[in-house]
Amino acid sequence: MAVGLKLMAEDAADLDIIAAAAQDALVRVGDVAFDKKARRFTALINRFRWEAAGEHGPFERVRSALSFESVLNVKSRKVRHDAPDALAAVLQIGFTPAEEPPGGVVRVLLAGGGEIAVEVECLDALLMDMGAPWRTPRRPDHEKL
Repeated sequence: MAVGLKLMAEDAADLDIIAAAAQDALVRVGDVAFDKKARRFTALINRFRWEAAGEHGPFERVRSALSFESVLNVKSRKVRHDAPDALAAVLQIGFTPAEEPPGGVVRVLLAGGGEIAVEVECLDALLMDMGAPWRTPRRPDHEKL
């Protein structure tokens, strides 16, 4: 059985590693949440296992949790909150530092032009696999996007 990933990020370079692992993950709108009281943003994703993918397969996905702590605010653009079963693919995750470190904004860019902006007091992110991987027939192809 494959060993699951558990990655933490406290700076932009660390977040780049999480972003690479989460690229092409599928996320259901209903699996994205912001807990204002706990100041936590979470997204349950079906992550494509790039670290195990060869050129011709077999290909796998795994259920993973992506979370950010110390969240001040969350905004979204072109995300259908009225359609909880709508699926989107994660294209990119990046961090823009604030004028006053260590805060800033984490931007999650989605296929189709959607974006989630997570304003954080400081960068504290976690990506953790939560189960066994399963086979998937296709490898994401960026040439077709």
